[in-house]
Amino acid sequence: MQENETVEIEQENIEPNPGIGEKEIENNNLESPTNEDKAEKLEVELSEQKDKYLRLMAEFENYKRRTSKERIELIQTAGKDVIISMLEVLDDVDRAEKQLNSSDDIAVQKEGIQLVFNKIRNSLYAKGVKVMESVNTDFDVEKHEAITEIPAPTDKMKGKVLDEVQKGYYLNDKLIRFAKVVVGN
Repeated sequence: MQENETVEIEQENIEPNPGIGEKEIENNNLESPTNEDKAEKLEVELSEQKDKYLRLMAEFENYKRRTSKERIELIQTAGKDVIISMLEVLDDVDRAEKQLNSSDDIAVQKEGIQLVFNKIRNSLYAKGVKVMESVNTDFDVEKHEAITEIPAPTDKMKGKVLDEVQKGYYLNDKLIRFAKVVVGN
């Protein structure tokens, strides 16, 4: 009988710890490879994200460099259209100068000069330049620069622009030069 008792004791020692179930042992054995797989997967994802980030940063730097270059080129050639249109006027001015030197007829000279003036105005108007109408309008500090004040001829003219020393201009409805005016007080 002692042998049986010994066998029973050995079987008790072989049995697993009652605190740990079979499923928990299986999970412990499976978690290690799963954690390693997860770590590898995370490292791959991190590597991909770093690569995407570096590519995005490089693309952004290229974009900044390209737009900066385009902006510089635009600034350098911004007035090209105006200059080209003014070259035609310059040709007319040269022809008028020759005519002035070769002719003494004042009426013909006046007519030629007036044609050149009109061509200059039309070229600028075609590019969006407009003259500001200031005389007999209310003085506005947003559009006018008062050079001096003089007594107004009538009470209605007080605070109004009486004379224009230098015209104001708009470029595509944006004020580009204030009008220098004389205001009645």
